[in-house]
Amino acid sequence: MVIILLVAVGYALGSIPTGLLVARWQKGVDIRRHGSGNIGMTNVLRAVGKGAAALTLVGDLAKGWIPVLMAGAWLTSPWAIGLVALAAVIGHLYPVFAGFHGGKGVATTLGASLPLLPGPLLIAFLVFATCVALRRQVSLGSLVASAALPMAALVWRSPAAYVLYALVAAALIWYRHRDNIQRLLAGTEPTIGQRVRLP
Repeated sequence: MVIILLVAVGYALGSIPTGLLVARWQKGVDIRRHGSGNIGMTNVLRAVGKGAAALTLVGDLAKGWIPVLMAGAWLTSPWAIGLVALAAVIGHLYPVFAGFHGGKGVATTLGASLPLLPGPLLIAFLVFATCVALRRQVSLGSLVASAALPMAALVWRSPAAYVLYALVAAALIWYRHRDNIQRLLAGTEPTIGQRVRLP
């Protein structure tokens, strides 16, 4: 019963549409109608600005981090804790509070992974930072880093449940980035410096 409750809490927290709320609060706009239409940090950065993007990042990190901390306090099974973490990520991807139109899962996966896979996460972050520094494309860095996380977790000899969580989260992130992948292959994916003009 506790597992079911915590999974529900993880999904509910993950479903809070941080970027949507921040953009409405700061600019009075629906971020889903601008740029890529995504409610995540990158689109908020391009459409609203750095401050709003920072708030979105913190909120999306917390949505993954808090339910996993709660699960760690109440549960002992890595499989159950990994399920709560995955529920938070799925909530962000398909939020009940925003018509199931969510973000791409990177920041929430990062938040959920902090307590579970700190060492592998550091490796994945270094991969992300390197890609972004070289190409200035957040989507490329996110894709490569998400793929690196389960591999690093496996090499790190993390619990099998957490390796599987990282693998499923990476698969979901890649699926949600399918349009970005097409633009990357076509050479039309925007860089960090490009902005979206709001009316």
